[in-house]
Amino acid sequence: MNAAARANGARTGEPRPISELLEAAAARAVPIVRAIDDTQLANPTPCAEYDVRKLLNHLIQVVINFQALAARQDVAFDDGADYLGGDWRTEFGEETRRLIDAWAAPGAEEGTTGSMGLPARTVGHMVLGDLTVHAWDLARATGQEYTAPEAVLDETRPAFTQMAPMARKAGVFGEPVPVPDDASDLEKLLAATGRDPHWAR
Repeated sequence: MNAAARANGARTGEPRPISELLEAAAARAVPIVRAIDDTQLANPTPCAEYDVRKLLNHLIQVVINFQALAARQDVAFDDGADYLGGDWRTEFGEETRRLIDAWAAPGAEEGTTGSMGLPARTVGHMVLGDLTVHAWDLARATGQEYTAPEAVLDETRPAFTQMAPMARKAGVFGEPVPVPDDASDLEKLLAATGRDPHWAR
């Protein structure tokens, strides 16, 4: 989609393509991952069950599997998978580029995908949210600054609010964390997933 088409979409209120939003989210997430030092891999993260190594492996697996979901292929998640061999920082950037391209393919946002038969755009929201929230997790765990693109927050906040009850039943989200009305959009998104927006090591 060219700049003129994006501008026209913004004026008419049409949703922005998932691929475009993923590109914006990746531009913030990839530098966070590249800056992680090997000495930080055992650091705790805001996800209590994950240290930095486990969370990186989870995020890389998400990025790879959601490429397949965009193409209507079956996926399986393996909590024991280890992607941190070789030049994994560069490979994360390359896999994220493939993710963007997969969701930019014609028809990627149409119909349903995944074993639950969810609307494809809902599945796109899932990976967009993961890329955003886990980038924040990793930044917090490794002493980096992170800001989420406004357009990404505009899309993920209502989407995650809608899917939160199902995600809590599945154990993916924790109970919502109370935040003040004047909390930032990122803080409200994090709180909806059960994260303390002020978590620190």
